[in-house]
Amino acid sequence: MVEEEIKRKADYSETFNVDNLEVENQALTNALNQLEQENKVINKTLIRTQEETAMLREMFNKTSSELENIRKPSLLVADIVNIIDENKAIIKLPNGNKFYCYISKDVKNLNAGDSALVEQKSLNILEKIDVSENFDVEKYVIIEKPKENWKDIGGLKEEIEEVKEVIELPLKKPELFKRVGIKPPKGVLLYGPPGTGKTLLAKAVAQSTNATFIEVVGSELVQKFIGEGAKLVKEIFNLARAKAPSIVFIDEIDALAAKRIETGTSGEREVNRTFMQLLAELDGFKCLDEVKIIGATNRIDILDHAMIRPGRLDRLIEVGLPDEEGLLEIIKVHTKEMNLQKVKLKQLVKEMNDFSGAEVRAVCTEAGYFAIRDNRDHVEQEDFVMAIDKIRIEDDEEDNGAFFG
Repeated sequence: MVEEEIKRKADYSETFNVDNLEVENQALTNALNQLEQENKVINKTLIRTQEETAMLREMFNKTSSELENIRKPSLLVADIVNIIDENKAIIKLPNGNKFYCYISKDVKNLNAGDSALVEQKSLNILEKIDVSENFDVEKYVIIEKPKENWKDIGGLKEEIEEVKEVIELPLKKPELFKRVGIKPPKGVLLYGPPGTGKTLLAKAVAQSTNATFIEVVGSELVQKFIGEGAKLVKEIFNLARAKAPSIVFIDEIDALAAKRIETGTSGEREVNRTFMQLLAELDGFKCLDEVKIIGATNRIDILDHAMIRPGRLDRLIEVGLPDEEGLLEIIKVHTKEMNLQKVKLKQLVKEMNDFSGAEVRAVCTEAGYFAIRDNRDHVEQEDFVMAIDKIRIEDDEEDNGAFFG
């Protein structure tokens, strides 16, 4: 009996120990799984922390760099007037003042006419810069490949022939001039009342020669670019050479090339500087270069003689108001796509005495509006009659100072 009791206790003890070990093993397994989960969370937190640290470090470096730049003193942009020697120069600030200053040893190949950065207090030259590289001249001019052609122009037969001789022929057949031994004009000046087709002539010749058309408005050039006018003119001609064959069309050229007078205002001096740069550019390229100049003005009487002397814009072409035959050609051009019914154009032309080409076009547009108001898909004679009366009344009001359009 004693032996059986001892054996029973031994079996119980062994069973108890096995069960206890299994429980402890399961507890350890659960603890290990929990530690692995916590380790994953810690790793993710570590990665996120590292990313945030890198981002904060980048922001810190950027902020430090910006703060360092903010602490730096700003520099002035000046033009080099003259180089005295390798260490000294005379500069001109944008306000027109000139100073004698020193050149930093790091500045090389500095010449008169260059732009440079100078220190504000001492005005010593610290760095040479090329302003033209950052000056996008194409923002300030109109550049296009015109679609207008000679068929779109009516009533200007003689003017078209002259423009063809001066602009088109040298661009298309320069060898003719070389064989004959003459030099064609560098450009032409178109003058006459507003709306007579000066711009249209310039665009048509650009289209016929497949040339780049660069349009500049003289009044905007003077008003917008005080202090930079001369540089802009230089860059415009550089652009024209780069895009050759090209035609530079300067509208309202009288705003830029009016007769020079003795004056002390800074504005007039700036206009004169811009004008002198334009004259220099006209003198700077050859007659047979693939760049032609066309100027347009309503006030030839106030132009400076230096602009229209031989060798510059020496071919003057008057673009006047069309005669009756010219008016008929113009109205045919503007009505060729209109739906007309019982319209006698010759009779209408007699009512449009002293109308310009632009006014004829306005008559056609207004006649179309009268038809639209009557809910018609065609234009009749009466529409044109009312349109002519409307345009003439507007012209009379403008002449009397009551209309400012």
